[in-house]
Amino acid sequence: MTPLLAPSMLASDFANLQAETERLAGSAADWLHCDIMDGRFVPNISFGLPVLEAIRRHAQQPLDVHLMIEQPQLYLDAFRDAGAANITVHYEACTHLHRVIQQIKKLGCRAGVALNPHTPVWVLQDIAPDLDLVCIMSVNPGFGGQAFIPNTLKKVAELKELLVDAGSEALIEVDGGVNLDNALPLVEAGADVLIAGSFVFNSPDPVATLADLRAQLSAATAE
Repeated sequence: MTPLLAPSMLASDFANLQAETERLAGSAADWLHCDIMDGRFVPNISFGLPVLEAIRRHAQQPLDVHLMIEQPQLYLDAFRDAGAANITVHYEACTHLHRVIQQIKKLGCRAGVALNPHTPVWVLQDIAPDLDLVCIMSVNPGFGGQAFIPNTLKKVAELKELLVDAGSEALIEVDGGVNLDNALPLVEAGADVLIAGSFVFNSPDPVATLADLRAQLSAATAE
């Protein structure tokens, strides 16, 4: 499949959130990635339900919601109602992960699990067939603009092998430090969805930057 692109709204201009969302409508973005941080699971606070609802009102793409929060099971209905098409929770935040995944599926959303850089992929072996998404954190979660962790390439390849062996059709997302230098190696390792924040929104023209990334990946996958 052609890799999907999901610009991270965490890096957008919050003072012009409507304009930022609307200018992505005709871009190469397939999803809009929304990072929800609670200041407890990660050392930062981003935005919550009212802001997500505002993005949804102006978005043309599905919202890919990444819950970097404690006790995510308490808020799943609210995030679905606010516009989430995909809901990803952290393995490290869920004592009863299987139950949480089933809750997400019952809400009609794609269900995903994110893994912090220190968490090995084998922890998902038993639940892999139930997943729609696995998000590999290629930076430590909590802040945008961090440098890509090189070991992520090995980790994506290991996850791909695990999913194939488990008969899982889950998509592999990579979140953090994605740019033109590492996008193709990530896809070659097995990534299906690339999340890019600062690389996109800190560029002079985010739409053009997404187009460049799409062109690079399309040319490579067509060979």
